[in-house]
Amino acid sequence: MFPEITHDDVFRLETERLWLRWPRASDADEIRGHVADPDVALMTASIPHPYGPYDADAFIKSAREENAAGGGLHLVVTPKNRPNEPIGLVSLHGADRRGSATLGFWLGKSYWGQGFTTEAARALIDLAFGITSLDRIVSSARPDNPSSLHVHDKLGFRHIGRGALPAPARGGEMEVELFELKRGEAHTLFGARRPRFPSS
Repeated sequence: MFPEITHDDVFRLETERLWLRWPRASDADEIRGHVADPDVALMTASIPHPYGPYDADAFIKSAREENAAGGGLHLVVTPKNRPNEPIGLVSLHGADRRGSATLGFWLGKSYWGQGFTTEAARALIDLAFGITSLDRIVSSARPDNPSSLHVHDKLGFRHIGRGALPAPARGGEMEVELFELKRGEAHTLFGARRPRFPSS
């Protein structure tokens, strides 16, 4: 799905306040500290709770393998002034033959309400429509997660209904609101704001 420019862990995206970069082994403790919070984990389909001592290591290994293979792109979100301290994650994965991929994200609770998720997701979406052949990005949010619903609204996603999606970390399926963003719709939203690619 993603071209070679993203297949090396020197790749990163810059926004006004954030760096988005590959997850590293050294991020495990910070990631574990954020997602061990049930208010973060239980709003997702894939983050287990309780979060085991080696779950972060397994996630980082899996994310790096998928990034390297080009099958998806998982980027930790860090403040510009603390690039070694992940505060969240944005990802695109699960591309299919119809040119669709799934957006996922989480943010540490102490950073909620500051627009960081929207800022990070916007950069990743802009990148995806700028350098891949994706025509559509889909996403979902629990009906009882107003913050996530608000992020989708700010990003320009269109609500397409409600459904049940597999939620392996929740032991079955999870009822969610479903959203989509198509390439043509994204152009008017993001076309004037291209991501910046630092030289190192």
